[in-house]
Amino acid sequence: MSEWVLSRVLPTALETFQALLRELSQAARPGLVLAEIDDLLAPLTGEELVRAVAEPPRVKLTPYWENYLAATIELAAARRRTRPPAWTEDVGPLEAPAFGSSLESLRLHLLTRAPAPFRRRNIFVDSSIGDRV
Repeated sequence: MSEWVLSRVLPTALETFQALLRELSQAARPGLVLAEIDDLLAPLTGEELVRAVAEPPRVKLTPYWENYLAATIELAAARRRTRPPAWTEDVGPLEAPAFGSSLESLRLHLLTRAPAPFRRRNIFVDSSIGDRV
């Protein structure tokens, strides 16, 4: 089958990514959508990743999800030794820290284990793209 025919039948990673962001903006259980985003981005090469996330979200996300998404993309880009898209720089960090658990006893762990892109954005979690708990 030709590449042209495939491009008409199968959505591009960019289109799939934007569709998942629409789902994220409305999700009652965002963790499931984040897992789908992870499944989309994890196997991509650096060049494919750059194309898939080139455009900023076409939907309005809460500041938390906008930062979480930007951090996820920045981490994925760093792992592939490529630059994240410029739009991630326009996403300002959260004003207050957000922790991946409400358990006080886990906060020190999360403060030390969160990947750098998440820490810069004031998000403290222990898993990210390619990692699941």
